[in-house]
Formats: sequence, C-alpha cells, structure tokens
Amino acid sequence: MTQVQALADGLLAERQPPRAAQAATKTDGFWNAGHRPTLIAAFLYFDLAFMVWVLLGPLAPIISKDLGLTPAQKGLMVAVPTLAGAVLRLVNGVLVDRIGPKRTGAIGQIIVIVGLLSAWAFGVSSFAGTLAVGIVLGFAGASFAVALPLASRWYPAEHQGKAMGIAGMGNSGTVLASLFAPVLARIFGWSAVFGLAAIPLIIVFVIYMAIAKDAPDQPAPKRFAEYLAVLKEVDAWWFMLFYGVTFGGFVGLAASLSIYFTDQFALTPVIAGYCTAACVFIGSLVRPIGGGVADKIGGITTLTIVYSVAAATLVAISTNPGSLVVALGLFLLVMATLGFGNGAVFQLVPQRFRKEIGVMTGLVGFGGGIGGFYLASSLGFAKQYTGSPASGFLIFAGLAAIALLGLLSVKHRWRSTWGDVAGVRI
Repeated sequence: MTQVQALADGLLAERQPPRAAQAATKTDGFWNAGHRPTLIAAFLYFDLAFMVWVLLGPLAPIISKDLGLTPAQKGLMVAVPTLAGAVLRLVNGVLVDRIGPKRTGAIGQIIVIVGLLSAWAFGVSSFAGTLAVGIVLGFAGASFAVALPLASRWYPAEHQGKAMGIAGMGNSGTVLASLFAPVLARIFGWSAVFGLAAIPLIIVFVIYMAIAKDAPDQPAPKRFAEYLAVLKEVDAWWFMLFYGVTFGGFVGLAASLSIYFTDQFALTPVIAGYCTAACVFIGSLVRPIGGGVADKIGGITTLTIVYSVAAATLVAISTNPGSLVVALGLFLLVMATLGFGNGAVFQLVPQRFRKEIGVMTGLVGFGGGIGGFYLASSLGFAKQYTGSPASGFLIFAGLAAIALLGLLSVKHRWRSTWGDVAGVRI
C-alpha cells in the first residue's frame, strides 16, 4: 500500500490547475494540456477491463473441448460478453453524465472483480454457465463509456485525437488475455484463470481510486428524455455505424481468432493465443497513431482509407487462405487498419458532440459492441452451417463498404457545418 501511495503522490504532483484544460491553447504541448494522472488511470482501467472482457476468446478452444460445445455455441460464448458490453455502455453513458466517470468506473470494476471471483470459487460447468460469465464480463467491456470521457474532458479540441487514442489504447489488454490465459489454463485449469485475472484488477482499482479525477467542467445532469434526444441527430447514427465496423471488427476478431486458428490450422490453444496476441497488439498499438493522424489530416480522410483497406482485406480473408503465414499476414493488416480507424472515429466524435460526449461515448460504444457481437457470432454460425467461416468475413466486408459509402455521403455537410465550428481538421 505504501508503494501505491508513493505512486499516487508522484503522479498527483504533476496535476495541472483545475482549469488548465479549459485555458489550453493550440500552442500548449499535449502533455501540458490536460491531467496526466487521470489519463494514465483511464488507460490502466481500460487495459485491464479489456483483458477480462475478451477472456473467453482465448479460453474458448479449451472450454469448448471440455464442455462439448458446437461451433455455433462457441461463437455465441465469445460473442455474449461483447453484446452485454454494448448494452451496458448505454447505461454507463448515462451514469457518466449523472454521477461522473470516476464513480461509474468504480462501480463497474467492483462488479467485475466480484463476478470473476465467484466464477472461480463456484466453477463453470455448462454452456449456460459460460453465458452467465459472459454477461458479467460485459461490465468490463462497458468500461469504454467511462475511460474515454474520463480522459477526454480534460483535453481541448486540438488534442482530442491523442487523448482519446491513448486512453483507448487500453484495448491492448486483449493482448494480455491472448498471451497468458491459455498458458495459465494449461497449468492451473481454465476455471482458475478467472480468479487469477481478479488479482491485477484489484491492483488497478486501488491505483484508479487514488489518482483519477473528474474534470471540473462536468455537464449538469439531464432528464432521461434528454439523453434520448441525441438519437434524433442523424450524425449519432452514422457514428454508431462507423464504430460498429472499426471497433466491432477489432473486438469481434480479438474474441474469435483463437477459435479460427485452432479450427483452420489445428494449432494448439497456446500457439493460437500467440497468433491472436500479435494481431491484437498491432491493432491496439496503432489506435493512438490513428487519432494523431486524424488530428493532422482529418478523421474523414483517415476513415476513407481505413474502410477501403478493411473491406479489401476481409474479402481476401474470406477466400480461406491455406497458408498460416498468409492468413496471419492478412489478419495483422486488417487489425492494424481497424485499430487505426478506432482512433480516427474518436477524433471526430468529441468535435460534433462535445457537450454530450458521455452519452455519445455510450451510444457509439454500443454500436461497436453490436458490430463485434455480430461478427463473432456469425463466424460461429457460418462454420456450423456451411463448414467455413468465409461468409461471415465476406458479409462484414460488405458492412465496411457500406460505411465507406456513408462517410462519402456526409463528408461535405460535416466539413461545411460543424467542422468549421470545431476549428480543427475533420
């Protein structure tokens, strides 16, 4: 506890005056424009939450063998946490605006920790049990709607891409799950992994409570009907679609690739986990780069490239390459592309909906979760009913093409209306 307090004291020493973020100008460096301890806390919270959110993915080959699950059941097992996270992001989006992001995040972390310890203590022995665990893990996925506004509200418009990118890089936690979950499962058994995962979550919870702070310009609480009012804005629906493709593709693949590599190339769960970790790592690494590039050349231009490359790559994957090297290369490319796009989407959202960033983060995150649920579950159903996941990849490529066409249809209106008001490149 002394070491944790020392870390907290050191980070708090860097704290800017409460109104620093509001007074920042375009001449301020990024690291001096906001509140570094909160940005670090948001990243750590997001990172560990994402680690457990996709925990069933790398464990799926082992769990499905022990429980005798069908391909469709495997797909649903890894997809349910994504769906639960999507729905709970809407709840968190409202709570963030009403009670603040720090308190909302604390509640979610406690629920996940208790849920994991319960799964470890009582065990999981059926398909229904895996779905119950998946729902609990959805609270970890809902961290998205907390970590991003927690960080975003401390930073001015010209640094939104970087701030959201760094906080959002917490999706790299999926790398930890892919690397360590299969190894720990082989040593201790897969049920024990749930209990082991709670240990780092508890450590991060203590750090989070010590150093994270809500920004001083929290919006006044709204009536519930006012939160729904944002859905009257067509731009909200566009952002949900755009993120449904970029983040939905990223998290859907993160949850499904271990199954894909074991089924298609007969890899062991551990080796499949390493392959998945490589793909997830590259997608997480480039997220802040995508936000930074979007700050420079505009989110619209960045996403135009992203959707074009993603659609083409997914079509190539749908041909079921027979070489592991080729397949891995294609997945590395598409995950990097989608991760880049995640940063670009959230360069745009705060410019258009700054006052509603809490509820919009929840709504856009909901769109991303729905996209991930669809991709992960469709791959399982495609495998069961056609003998190949190819049609799942091909249909998602079509969704990327639809997102591209939608982006091209709104770019002139966006640039001539709220883009000019934002004062930054979109």
